[in-house]
Amino acid sequence: MNRIGYYIREGVDSIFNHGLISFTTICVILACLLIMGSFASVAVNVNHIIGNLEDQVSILAFVDEKWTEQEARSLEKEIMAIDNVAAVTFVTRSQALDEFLQQQEDSPLFDEVEPTILRDRYLVYLKDVGLMAGTQNRLSEIPGIASVNAHLGIAQGMVAVRRIVNVVSVVMIALLMVVSVFIMANTLRLAAFTRRNEVAIVRMIGATNSFIRGPFNVEGMILGLTGSLIAYLAQWLIYITVTGRIAASSLSFLEIVPFSVLALPMLACFLAIGLLVAIFGSRIAIRNYMRI
Repeated sequence: MNRIGYYIREGVDSIFNHGLISFTTICVILACLLIMGSFASVAVNVNHIIGNLEDQVSILAFVDEKWTEQEARSLEKEIMAIDNVAAVTFVTRSQALDEFLQQQEDSPLFDEVEPTILRDRYLVYLKDVGLMAGTQNRLSEIPGIASVNAHLGIAQGMVAVRRIVNVVSVVMIALLMVVSVFIMANTLRLAAFTRRNEVAIVRMIGATNSFIRGPFNVEGMILGLTGSLIAYLAQWLIYITVTGRIAASSLSFLEIVPFSVLALPMLACFLAIGLLVAIFGSRIAIRNYMRI
């Protein structure tokens, strides 16, 4: 208990003795975490929005016009047997004609059109739109399916956007973590420099490395956790403000993930990153002073 009290006392004293640098470190951690959190929030929402759009993307499989409706309906089991198929909807010729006429605003030009000129079809919904091309080929191989229409360009575009957002987010988070560790290490290195003689004396009389690192670890943890908590509160406010404005704008049709879903994971990540930055930063800062 005495040792823990010593660590805490020395760590807190060092923070106040280097108040400006400590404040700068907290601000840097705050800024880095806010940028990390913003990128992560954008990535989560983009994935969510694209996921909703993917659920609406379907392949249109037309049944051979020579097949009766009953024969066409018998193909459903074969279509559902394809691995990437999530659900199917059978559309009769009459239903297809009704949908067409609604799009034409019931123009009298099409009053004499008969459903027989159209074909029964299946709307096929996928589990993974990235596998749309393979699913299209599988559908084309089913006897009775005359042709298959698939929006491959749209599917590939969704997959590409998701990948780009995820890669950019991961890269930015990794870079910002390195920057945070560097800033933390410089702050603690300054504290270690001002106490280098004390560290050397304590080291020479037999103090262990863990005992010497203790106050620096405490200092780093306090700075890291303080920056993390402030960043979390700021991120919360920013997220609610931005999503509120989106909901009140012309983009209100976008389904944004509520902050309540992100709250606990984001808090855990912020605290974990703050602690990791503190641990690595403190070790880097005092490693040159651990030698006699």
